[in-house]
Amino acid sequence: MTPEQMRDRTKAFALAVIKFVQSLPNDKVSRVLGYQLLKSGTSTGANYRAATRAQSRAAFVAKMAIVEEEADETAYWLELLVAADIVPRSSVAGLLREADEVVAITVSSIKTARGYHVRHT
Repeated sequence: MTPEQMRDRTKAFALAVIKFVQSLPNDKVSRVLGYQLLKSGTSTGANYRAATRAQSRAAFVAKMAIVEEEADETAYWLELLVAADIVPRSSVAGLLREADEVVAITVSSIKTARGYHVRHT
């Protein structure tokens, strides 16, 4: 995946999170959890964008670590909304899958940037 494709993917993810949060019930718990979800879901793309502009490998790795954390946190808030019986799991399945994929891609990018290589024995 090219950096441009990943930038577009994380932006699309952020937009999907925004739309999902807008669909949540208008009660106190949903507003609080939705706010947290909105912050982490949109931060994923913003930090990826910043990572692509990093001036050094270390700065890139640091920003990508934030992308990983924010995508994982997004999955947490989604899981919490399901566990609290605010939304059915089916309504967040796509977002959860995308959050997990963003985490996996990000971890792979961090390993590559750090120079980790898998040795075949």
